[in-house]
Amino acid sequence: MSKNITDCNGIPYPEFTRGTVTYCDKLNGAVPDGSVYCLKLLIKGERKPVPGQFYMLHPVKSDCLLARPISVFHAEQKDGSVEVTFLILVKGTGTVELCSLKVNDEIKVLGPLGNIFPRPADGEKVLIVGGGIGVAPVAGFAESLAEKSYDFVAAFKSGSYGLENLKAENLWITTDDGSCGIKGMVSAALTEDVLKNGNYAAVYACGPAPMLNYVKQVSEKCGVQCWLSMEARMACGMGVCLGCTIETSEGLKRCCKDGPVFDSKILSFPQFKNSFSSKPNRWGSMAAKPGEPQKEFTPDISFDFKGVRFENPLIGSSGTFGFGVEYESVFDVNRLGGISSKGLTLEPRQGNEGTRIWEVPSGVMNSIGLNNPGIPHFIENELPEMLKLKPVTIANLSGSTTESYVEGAKLLDKTDVPVIELNISCPNVAAGGASFGMTCQSAGAITKAIREVTKKPLMVKLTPQAPALNEVALACIEAGADGISLCNSFQGVAIDIERGVPVFDKIKAGFGGPAVRPIAVRLVYELCSEIKKLPINKQVPVIAIGGIEKWQDVVEFIMAGASLCQVGTATFANPLAMIECIDGLSAFMKRKGYKNLEEMRGLIL
Repeated sequence: MSKNITDCNGIPYPEFTRGTVTYCDKLNGAVPDGSVYCLKLLIKGERKPVPGQFYMLHPVKSDCLLARPISVFHAEQKDGSVEVTFLILVKGTGTVELCSLKVNDEIKVLGPLGNIFPRPADGEKVLIVGGGIGVAPVAGFAESLAEKSYDFVAAFKSGSYGLENLKAENLWITTDDGSCGIKGMVSAALTEDVLKNGNYAAVYACGPAPMLNYVKQVSEKCGVQCWLSMEARMACGMGVCLGCTIETSEGLKRCCKDGPVFDSKILSFPQFKNSFSSKPNRWGSMAAKPGEPQKEFTPDISFDFKGVRFENPLIGSSGTFGFGVEYESVFDVNRLGGISSKGLTLEPRQGNEGTRIWEVPSGVMNSIGLNNPGIPHFIENELPEMLKLKPVTIANLSGSTTESYVEGAKLLDKTDVPVIELNISCPNVAAGGASFGMTCQSAGAITKAIREVTKKPLMVKLTPQAPALNEVALACIEAGADGISLCNSFQGVAIDIERGVPVFDKIKAGFGGPAVRPIAVRLVYELCSEIKKLPINKQVPVIAIGGIEKWQDVVEFIMAGASLCQVGTATFANPLAMIECIDGLSAFMKRKGYKNLEEMRGLIL
């Protein structure tokens, strides 16, 4: 590896290599404890990053597709290698993975990336401002400056960290709760008078957008040059994906390649609301003033479906959870809101021949073919056991002909099953299933036929293959559906390349899992938008299905308009997925101030 290869501006060219973890542990001083980690990587070669730059980090063993951009906090040469230190805020799956690394673990590294902080001239005094995890890159920059040639403002919500390498003439720490330094936000330390009296040549800042907006305004008002380190979601870090662009007065700029450091004069920020409003904002967040405790409450996550109470919105999806009792020894299934039975037909079925399950990236393909014991057997054997459980029992009704659907519905109507889910969406059968859900006429007709033979609450489960899905759903509602389950598996094709043949005997098979979730969210959003246009007395709830694996997915579907959520493939990978979703949903609602599901349902509609 060549030493110190740089461009004409003295910025090191990036390279794709691997680093070895030399240290990874939670950072003292960060509040809450364990919210910020310190990660040190030993990277072979002498290509040392310049303050302001970042790396794309991706653990060799990772569940994430993309690397995560992390700013450099500190770097030093070590025997022909560079040890780079990062401060990482635990935020999502990617950062959790990074913070879970052990010494000697390998990590894929792309970098150093981005431009750098323009250095002040010799003898010039500057002011450096860091907010929260934004302290990391500016503290790294400060470390490269002469001792006492700068003042430093560090703003945190609570506690403080990342300041050990500073040699500032003046160091001001602010905390929202007053736990360290001055009580208040950055404005408690950085004022127009401070800027004017400090005779600063420039201001450098990194932190949350509202803070950067304030720093920009006060600096420009005082006529002081201001440099801001920005962040944006990115995929490549190299300037080619164009996913991290930000708006500037000079047009769109790439945060990774043109930045992350920008002249504040070309940047603009949205109008930020008062961070300490005591009224709920449009996201339902009830922000308390510093020092003011949140009122304790337990969110109501129940939902009433035509008089049937679901204690929470999590339902074991049909075909993925058996009849519920199978998982009793694995976890407390009584915590679920509901359980939808295996797809049931009037007669027993053996299902499809050949390969039935095929794993693909971020999902599973299946061609089960409604393998089930038949409705009479279900009524006599499985249903009594399901009814002993606390979750709402949902009988998933399927068939090959209208007559078989109707006869099955008549039998179920005579039982104590609380809810029927009409399955006109199965993609893996030659007759019936999805064929009934493809057009408004056929879907409306089968729904009407079932509605005429049962008064039980009726969900209709639709296929995403329908060319006019919303119209099909509205036809079902008009025909008597009390709710719409959306959506069943997407169709796909898998090929065994070693044998050169299709994996499945029927060629096409159902595909579900995390990969379909964004599409399913779109379908739910579009349908809920259409249902919202109906008269109040004709509006029905939507039961979301498609790639749910964690509580954040549940929240997303509810904000898109869903009332209940079915979980399928995720249970295969993690039997506790639904329990984690229930707990996570409640914790999220409590943190954001949502008293019940209705307060956040359909927020984006």
